[in-house]
Amino acid sequence: MNRMNPFPISLGSCPENTGRRAWMRSVTRGLAGIALTDLLSGSVRGVDRDRVGSSGVLSQPHFPPKVKRILFLFMHGGPSHVDTFDYKPELIRLNGQPLPIPKPRIQFAQTGNLLQSPWAFKQYGQTGTWVSDLFPNVAQHVDDLTLLKSIHGSNEAHGGALLKIHTGSDTFVRPSMGAWISYGLGTENANLPSFITINPTLGHGGVRNFGSAFLPPIHQGTRIGGPAKDAKIENLVPKNSARLQRLQLDWMKDVDRHHFGTHRQSDHDQPVPLQDSELLNSAVTAREQSFELAFRMQSEALAQFKLEDETAETLALYGIDGSATDNFGRQCLLARRLSEAGVRFVQVSHAYWDQHDELKEKHAELAGQVDKPIAGLLTDLKRRGLLDETLVVWGGEFGRTPTAQGGNGRDHNPHAFTWWMAGAGAKPGISYGASDEFGFYARDNKVHVHDLHATILHMLGIDHERLTFRYGGRDFRLTDVHGSVIHDVLA
Repeated sequence: MNRMNPFPISLGSCPENTGRRAWMRSVTRGLAGIALTDLLSGSVRGVDRDRVGSSGVLSQPHFPPKVKRILFLFMHGGPSHVDTFDYKPELIRLNGQPLPIPKPRIQFAQTGNLLQSPWAFKQYGQTGTWVSDLFPNVAQHVDDLTLLKSIHGSNEAHGGALLKIHTGSDTFVRPSMGAWISYGLGTENANLPSFITINPTLGHGGVRNFGSAFLPPIHQGTRIGGPAKDAKIENLVPKNSARLQRLQLDWMKDVDRHHFGTHRQSDHDQPVPLQDSELLNSAVTAREQSFELAFRMQSEALAQFKLEDETAETLALYGIDGSATDNFGRQCLLARRLSEAGVRFVQVSHAYWDQHDELKEKHAELAGQVDKPIAGLLTDLKRRGLLDETLVVWGGEFGRTPTAQGGNGRDHNPHAFTWWMAGAGAKPGISYGASDEFGFYARDNKVHVHDLHATILHMLGIDHERLTFRYGGRDFRLTDVHGSVIHDVLA
């Protein structure tokens, strides 16, 4: 798998010596040269032989889509569903008592008795949806939300759970959801990537969570920033003129094509098998596409980062005011701008919701950082008419146990957790599915992660069983051999 981000730009100076090795030494002085070296040295055996351009593999969706773009707000660490959007009165009634149902056979760690939520729940909106005091601003939007309260996964550990959520597999290296969507539909703006991830975690699966695996590398996520880093693309400001860079890229293509031609013959001057030749040609094409996109991004991407172009009212709406909401507010506003500019899939990550202890203190702190920005994002999308064509998805890799860990904490719980959706394609103001009376297990209308992926693809007009990629002798898809569309949540 190619783990380099091919989009940071610094093409270096035009070499005087046009020999391949001299040119490679020259170009590798810049960050783009590092990416190029990685691209040219990688294996090409897994690259699809047919195509893939910026328009995606599908000439048109399988059926009329309800959604044009996805905004995925990922809460890394596992926010507690029973403390946020899944109200459980039984936890109040039986607080401190033993759990009256069996605990899972496999647990991440041992937990004790039932623990009621430290936060009060109230009913909001015309739907009367219960939301805890952790999210008073998001609660104002409950009539626009579709709550999924019966999601369940298969892994108790962060790494496996993150990979399951992002790629559909907690065991093998697979393309991420954003990469599959990019592969299928491409981008709406040829000058921007189809998949961008803002401040992603580099642990718990790392780059695999936004990688393309065996899909062409043009579809991997373009990483902006990272944990505790500013959300920006490094080295995007060009050092050379557009004309010189254009000459460099064209020359690079000529070198690649010459190299491809010379490698069509083996050491014994025997023709390379047609399949291997086509794979190599497709790999070279995919790598050239990555650098072409990097070149085009210079004309438009920088403008998307100029948040100062927004009004003071908009900045305040997102909580961009130097307070605790400032950082995540900037990420959410940037996500809106990138999505509005035509990026197909934008992910914004926030960490670290993993309170094995200090649940009350840390969950309050983290929710305080994201509640206002998320509510501001929903308000902004709605008033700009973007919520009618954009799907916002919120959730983590799992929930947390209704039983206590230590005096004031909860352990990992992949057996039941809550996500919500808002916007195009989703039926607003409903709660689908339910966990048991304590919130330990998904019970009614259970939604597996594969079902979640199938439903999101369906909203984009993609039949999850038909978007496949042949690799290693068989066809792969995001949902593997599983997944059913949840038609009851579709608008």
